[in-house]
Order: sequence, then structure tokens, then C-alpha cells
Amino acid sequence: MTVAPAVPAAGGALTAIALKIVSVAVFVTMSSLIKAVGTVPAGQIVFFRSFFAIFPILFFLGLRHELRTAFSTSRPFGNIARGVVGVTSMGLTFFALTRLPLPDAITLNYAQPLLVVVFSSLFLGEAIRIYRWSAVVVGLIGVVIISWPELTLFSSGSIADQETFGVIAALAGACFSAVAAILVRNLVHTERTATIVLWFSMTASVMALLTIPFGWQSLTTTQALLLVGAGFCGGFGQILMTSAYRHAEISTVAPFEYTSMILAIIVGYFVFGDVPTPYMLTGGVIVVSAGLFIILRERQLGIERRAARKVVSPQG
Repeated sequence: MTVAPAVPAAGGALTAIALKIVSVAVFVTMSSLIKAVGTVPAGQIVFFRSFFAIFPILFFLGLRHELRTAFSTSRPFGNIARGVVGVTSMGLTFFALTRLPLPDAITLNYAQPLLVVVFSSLFLGEAIRIYRWSAVVVGLIGVVIISWPELTLFSSGSIADQETFGVIAALAGACFSAVAAILVRNLVHTERTATIVLWFSMTASVMALLTIPFGWQSLTTTQALLLVGAGFCGGFGQILMTSAYRHAEISTVAPFEYTSMILAIIVGYFVFGDVPTPYMLTGGVIVVSAGLFIILRERQLGIERRAARKVVSPQG
């Protein structure tokens, strides 16, 4: 989850876009490493992803001389709540990665921004106009198209069952991720990005350790190295993503998140032999289009709100 600063620093949109695309590539690498590990328990994957992500983040903060106050917070319970919801989302997403083709698992996560719109209306009372509701409905239709081959009642066999559980986990993970995004929206009013990220990583690491009694497994050297690498990629990707939002507005940078779909298709095909199905491609295009529409609509509304504030004269 990314938290953007209120005012982008100088540097230009091209720098921001480049950082965002590199961060997306790093996160796809992280997902690929996790998928390559095999069917390791989700809690065990969450621990490695969260714990080893802390080190590149701390190193980055040390370079910026912000290490001393990195954990300082006035809202520990808010950060813990965000961590509990976020780690649940992470565990479900990682479970899905081990059961689904890489492009499908990543594309299903695109339901998250659509669900943020729904939950913002339900839980925060935000006014959502017909344009965004229409985009949400269209996007969710795309999600159903992607999921249909795994959810159809005519599927049979253990592989089909595993993929069905993977789809359910991916969609549940997107739901929890949307709730986490709403919690982060609330935290950013008082907390810094580094504080939120570090508290999340620490909370996720501790919660993941609590899953040991439920069956962690012995790892081979290769599996351990893959998971450590995934953790470092997670931390490095977070740094790049946060840096991207320092150079440009969210509406400029966010659309490039969808380059992960292209990268996932390429990596999935050449590394894991995953051939994208017509369902995945058709549904993916629909979901991406709906997400882009919501982003562009948010940008337009932001422009209108700023223009309205300029024409309202101050009361003396």
C-alpha cells in the first residue's frame, strides 16, 4: 500500500513514471520468487516477505538520517489495526500465487481499487457518482470473466479445486487490501509514510510467527533464498514506489501500476509456462480499463475541486 505525500517534490513526471515502472518490475519479481517457492504455508511466506523487507527500508531511512524517529507514532493501535488487515490480505494473496498462474493472480488483485470505491461509500459515506459506480460494475464483470474457468461448477479434479481456492483467496485478499487502503487514508493525516510501512512490516512479522503452530515446513536452501530475496524485493519495491509519488501526483503515476499485467504475462510464459487464457486477457483488459477510468475520474474531480476553491472568495 502506497502513501503519497501531499505535495510532490520537484523532479518531473518522467522521473516518477520511471520509478513506478521499476517498482512494478521489482514487485512482479517478488511475486515470481514466491510462486517459484511452491506450496509453502502462507504464514511462513508472509514472515520472510515482511521481516526481510525491513532491512532495505531501514538502510534507506539511515541514508536520509530519519532512522531515529522512524518508529515514532501517536497512533500505535491504528497502525496495528492496519497491520492486521494488511497481513491478512498479504497471506491470502500469497496463497493465491501458489495456486494460480502468475498473470491471473496479479490481475485479480486489480479488483482492489474497485472495492476501495465500494467500501469508501459504505464505510466512510463518500459520495460516489454514477460514473465511478458504472466503472466498478464493469470492472467486477471483468473479474468474473477472469475467474470463470476456475469457479465453474463443471471443473473437477484436484488441480481445478486448488485453482478455485486460489481465485477465492485472491478476491478475498483484494477485499482486505481495500479495507487496508481505507485505514491508511486515515493514518496519513498524522503519520509519515516510513512510520506506516515499518509498523506494518513489524506487525506482519509478529503475526506471521504466530502461525508456526499451524504447520511451517522445513525449507530447502533454494526455497529459503527465494523467500529472502522476495523480502528484499518487497522492501526495495516499497522504497521505489514511495519515491515515485514524491515526484508527481497519484493520478499521473498510478496508471502505470497496470504494467504489472504485461510483465506477469511475460514472466509467467517464459518462466512458469503459464499461457494466458482468453478469459484472463479479456477480463484483464476490462478490469484495467475500469481502473484507469476511476483514476482519471478522480483526477478530474480533483481539478474541479481545486478550481472551485480558487473562485470562492475568503470571508472577511
